[in-house]
Amino acid sequence: MTVPFRTIIFGTTVSFLIMVCPGLCAENSIETEGNVVRFKAGILQRTMECDGHSISNTRLKVDGQEVSAAGSGEFSLTISRAEPNQCPARLKPELVGEIDSCATDGNDTDTLKVKEKGGGHFDPGVKWIEPVTAGTNGPGGLFENLVPKIEKPQQGVTRLTLAGNFRKETTIDDVKIELVYETYDGYPAVRKWISVYNQGRRWLKIDRLVIDDITLAEQFRQKISLTPVERGAASSVMAFGNSDQSRGIIAVSEIPSALRNMGDNGSMGYNQEFFEWVLGPGESFTSEPVFHYAYSGVPERTISALSTPLDRVAEVAFKKFLVDHIGVTGPTSPLCAPQWSSWSNFGPALSDAIVREQADLAARCGFVEMELDDGWQNDRLGTQPDTRKFPDFEATCKYVQSKGLKLGLWVSCFRSEGSKDLKELPEMRSLPYIRRLAGYGMSFASPWRDYYAKDLVGLHRQYGVSYFKQDFTNIRFGDLAAGHESRTLKESFLRGLRGLLAAEDIIRREAPSVATQISHEIYWGTPGVPCDVAALKHVTSFHVPPNDYSGVGNNKQRFNPDSKYDPVQFRQKLIGGCFKARQRFYAHRGLPLYGIEWYGAATFNVHGSLTVEVQDRQVCSWLMGAPLVFAGDLASLTEENIKRYRQRFDLLKRLQDSYDIYHHFQFSGVPEPTDTDWHWWGKLDERGCGAVVVLRGNGGKDQCAINIPWVDSAQTYKVTALLEAKELGVFTGKQLHSGELTLTLPSLGQEILELSMGKREKER
Repeated sequence: MTVPFRTIIFGTTVSFLIMVCPGLCAENSIETEGNVVRFKAGILQRTMECDGHSISNTRLKVDGQEVSAAGSGEFSLTISRAEPNQCPARLKPELVGEIDSCATDGNDTDTLKVKEKGGGHFDPGVKWIEPVTAGTNGPGGLFENLVPKIEKPQQGVTRLTLAGNFRKETTIDDVKIELVYETYDGYPAVRKWISVYNQGRRWLKIDRLVIDDITLAEQFRQKISLTPVERGAASSVMAFGNSDQSRGIIAVSEIPSALRNMGDNGSMGYNQEFFEWVLGPGESFTSEPVFHYAYSGVPERTISALSTPLDRVAEVAFKKFLVDHIGVTGPTSPLCAPQWSSWSNFGPALSDAIVREQADLAARCGFVEMELDDGWQNDRLGTQPDTRKFPDFEATCKYVQSKGLKLGLWVSCFRSEGSKDLKELPEMRSLPYIRRLAGYGMSFASPWRDYYAKDLVGLHRQYGVSYFKQDFTNIRFGDLAAGHESRTLKESFLRGLRGLLAAEDIIRREAPSVATQISHEIYWGTPGVPCDVAALKHVTSFHVPPNDYSGVGNNKQRFNPDSKYDPVQFRQKLIGGCFKARQRFYAHRGLPLYGIEWYGAATFNVHGSLTVEVQDRQVCSWLMGAPLVFAGDLASLTEENIKRYRQRFDLLKRLQDSYDIYHHFQFSGVPEPTDTDWHWWGKLDERGCGAVVVLRGNGGKDQCAINIPWVDSAQTYKVTALLEAKELGVFTGKQLHSGELTLTLPSLGQEILELSMGKREKER
């Protein structure tokens, strides 16, 4: 029997937004006609057929051209049942071994040495049998009476829900599937997620879940990663387009960390290696969403590079969509930059005297926040101060703040035997036990996550903490403790990540003035995965891998004026560290870069290694995002170094106050980062005002034409070279587009250009 559809159309017009943000679309609707469902989101159109029993013939068009292959699917998953019909058994303390993790160094960064001991074979008491692989296509259809519903859950959002049970012939007729699609006024995007409901009496397991099983046409499989693919994690933002990059889609997964999979054909779902989910009778599972965002246009050759429609959309309209509808924390989150961290050259060897010394220097340099890293608390774990190092920790904190600095604290997800956590919640350790230092890894898939979050809120209220760096690796080792939420080790990976992000939500809700940061380590490993969309929906910033200690000497030892370090060699390392920073920021350009924390610009001078020119290069390099982390022994700085940092940080403050430069980033139509030639990028607001940061590598010509394609061609701009303190003149936007502005820099030189409204514009 065919289920009739009622035709409902929602639309909107946003011509003003199209002018401001290229890539936005004017038309948005969901239409149903007979068995056909059409999603129209500007230049993106998706079509599928649903006769009440099956969903088939998914088609995807961008600007009128088909980009999907024939026979694309909608979803697929495998469902198995437990034999005997019961919940799998879980671990008890007396049955488990330990996983010892120990920090070490490798490849010039932090790594983790892991050794497992004890334990043995564990029998969960059930076997998973009779797996049924289900998808949207099948003989005679898979479903009983798929029921459609179209609604507007909030202003500007249109939602289609398709819900129905599997047919009896499938042997999983007690399972209900719900597919949810959303479109958004003004954006060429279709977002999707899936829910699975166990309405029977059997214990079930789902795995091999592909949320969007679409297959892109061969000519639209040219891939460009807008977030990195590395350390076992797929990109969370991947562009698929044609050979000349004139048309395609940005495929985005909101699945966290290493749990996501992005197929070479454009499909999106969970990583089979790490994902499964057990459904007891009456339970349900809802996936994280995925979505497609379309782009189309003419690639344009500027005087310095190719400006592609993908880049133009990614740098403005797509980022706006992430903030407006996906929920990345956005410009409303607290952002304190520049920040100084205690880790480099001190390690855990902190004390009240050291903190006061460094606070004095940090304030003189112009830093706005000081983060006390590992070493301020008992056993280097927990949240209770080490009274041997800090007899009056509250007084230490007040001293830092008296210097005009905000206070940040490093915390971990491990706790020692004597911690208040284990006294109040003794069964909240992960099993198998995860050891590090003198402590145990705690479980975010347990009630401890709420205790953890409220504990951090308590630190904020007691000591005035405004920033938390959250660290150490525990989730990727799994948690199968009895009484915790996970029923299998694989299930615990996603439950742990969801629990971590839920804890961040609690902190942000109860202490909105606090900046929350998670590291790649706590998010998966040491060094771990890159930043993704999922993380930035819940935290202020993400500490991306790998930590870089270029130019700080021994990263756990203080400055020694009698050291035999070669200043020339160290200077080269400092310059190399600046280039690494720009590379890491640029690799994440599909995300708002003000949420990316890269460690770290080295505030370390040995025998003149840190020149004022290198300091300028640090400031410029970290300005691709926001200068969130500088680190190194401030006692090594000369008076000239301190003065230069102060000058440059005061300059950044003025630019940020005037133009909100940290929340903007333009990169289309100009050279990509290099350390051998010239490259530049924009930090311009909607008017085209703000900063353009220019760097020359160790080669290239002394003079270069700097094209600025992001300004309004009809406007007039005054251009000032801020580092040289020289006015360069008044230019029309058209002149800036064509590269009539030229700049002279020495080898390894840099400049920050300020663009403000020109005199002719102000006189109108």
